[in-house]
Amino acid sequence: MPVDDRITVLLADDHRLVRRGFRRMLEDDPTIAVVGEASNGDEVVSLAASLKPHVVVMDCAMPGMNGLTATRRILGDAPEIAVLMLSMHSEETLVRQAFDAGARGYILKNALDLDLVAAVRRAARGETVLDPGVSRPTLKGERDALTARELEVLQMICAGRSNREIAATLRLSVNTIAVHRANIMNTLGLHKTAELVVYAIQHGLVPLP
Repeated sequence: MPVDDRITVLLADDHRLVRRGFRRMLEDDPTIAVVGEASNGDEVVSLAASLKPHVVVMDCAMPGMNGLTATRRILGDAPEIAVLMLSMHSEETLVRQAFDAGARGYILKNALDLDLVAAVRRAARGETVLDPGVSRPTLKGERDALTARELEVLQMICAGRSNREIAATLRLSVNTIAVHRANIMNTLGLHKTAELVVYAIQHGLVPLP
């Protein structure tokens, strides 16, 4: 089948063996073509811009720019691309963040019955894909105390990144990141970074290592 008639897919995961496994799963189906692979957020944003795939299969927790930030970047330039988020974690907060970022689906990487082909097909058709192992998040209505940007900064703080590193990734000034950090501390009533990390893990705001 000509590639123009197939669903084109871009894979993004920092583990080569995982990408290889997903590629084999997808390429067993003659209606799907894997057109590229990325190992981090910067690569997937760049490749999505040049390849314009129908679907991006995105690992949520990649080093550097994570999958949530990469999803926002990709959809900001090409909203027609369907992003299918893959994660090891089923916390509702993370699922909601993925959909808030614009993802069309959220599936668990470690699910025994993972049917990636079916998920890709559904995402390409414009359907919302949600792993049966996670609860459907409340996408509208009451929000957490932190904004989406503050949650993004919080995740990077918990990953041990400095204000300067966070600023470079999000393309913001160091002063802006310092303000976000202060707002997060004030909102949560915390005073130390260690307390912040513990709080974030306990409340499912960051993926466990």
